Amino acid sequence: MTSIDYAQPSMDDENRGPEAVAPSGDELKELRPLPRISVHAFCESSSLLDLMDQCANDRRLLNVNMRTNQGSILAASSMFATSPTPNLLVIEASGGRADLMNDLQKLADVCDRDTHVVIIGDNNDIGLYRELIRNGIAEYMVKPVSMSDVIDTMSSIFVDPDADPVGKTVAYFGAKGGVGASTLAHNCGWGISNLFSSGVILADLDLAYGTANLNFDRDPLQGTAEAVYSQNRIDDVFMDRLLEKCSEHLSLLAAPSMMDRTFDLDEDAYMPILDILQRSAPMTVFDVPHCWNSWTLNLLSAVDEVVIVASPDLANLRNAKNIFDALAQARPNDPVPHLILNQVGMPKRPEISVSDFCSPFDVDPLAVVPFDAALFGDAANSGRMIAEMDAKSPTAETFSQIAHVLTGRSQIKAQKGGALSGLLAKLGR
Repeated sequence: MTSIDYAQPSMDDENRGPEAVAPSGDELKELRPLPRISVHAFCESSSLLDLMDQCANDRRLLNVNMRTNQGSILAASSMFATSPTPNLLVIEASGGRADLMNDLQKLADVCDRDTHVVIIGDNNDIGLYRELIRNGIAEYMVKPVSMSDVIDTMSSIFVDPDADPVGKTVAYFGAKGGVGASTLAHNCGWGISNLFSSGVILADLDLAYGTANLNFDRDPLQGTAEAVYSQNRIDDVFMDRLLEKCSEHLSLLAAPSMMDRTFDLDEDAYMPILDILQRSAPMTVFDVPHCWNSWTLNLLSAVDEVVIVASPDLANLRNAKNIFDALAQARPNDPVPHLILNQVGMPKRPEISVSDFCSPFDVDPLAVVPFDAALFGDAANSGRMIAEMDAKSPTAETFSQIAHVLTGRSQIKAQKGGALSGLLAKLGR
């Protein structure tokens, strides 16, 4: 059954009432901008609808993709039955406790695992507040609420230094040079941002030969190199200046792709960047160059998931096996890397079969991408993604499936439905 991923309430949350949520104006001024999250508000009253529209124009929500609708919990349930839920749902709810809990069940049946929910209600009932918090609702706010109340609540979920990082990190790494790991990383990042209207940062770490700026037809003046060599002053604001906006939901941290200097990096060179990006967007995709040194191993060990890209020949098989073995030692408690076989079916090239290639790893491939020189070549030369060139192609569908797996949505869809007790047990996880 699907369920919504919320942080468990602390003892302080259990002991305070709903009336204790409003911050002072001075506290609000100190809040940092929210990360690149998606927020959807459902308001039953026109006054709250106007308030949420005002929040959307606040400077602290500059990076937030915020949408407002006139409607209730049931309207939200109906909308998200056929579309992914955002990072945060803000819902106005009237009526009694029983009606509210019943309506939340319908919402939970269609809600993605990592969505947070804030309820704005009429009942100043400490029992209801504690029940909702205990069952995992991120916050229950009693009307009337102000802009500072709403923005402070959002910040407590996504900006609080003690909160879990808002974002997931995925690194693409080629088993051999030229296997297309960068192309797959770029299409993956673009696909997640486009399919799910979710904020994505694509970080090109190949400082000398990076191609992300070419593939997205961008020419930013600053990017990854400035972040690496300015670690003494790197923070959220500085990083935000380095990001190039490629689309409504996709931002690029581009490599300079120049050879005016050498790039001899320390083993922890990318750790501060990883930490900041992890708190800046729901998804960060790292395009890691094909090299093996201390910073590469450190980064691959630190990200949430690793995707190994290989072509079906003997050198790729040997290298991929070595990478899997190295990461098994470096990441003993983390998920096994994903494996994508790319450029499969190249004419006149002897190839190892998919089953034989995957047997040493004891994993099924995340995807098998066929060789299509015309489609990939046209996309690269046009500075566009595969789905932009031919959205109905089998390759575009493969990239869509990869995006669903890496965001957890393919598994979540299979878990939808169930009893209220199961939902709310997960809410309070």
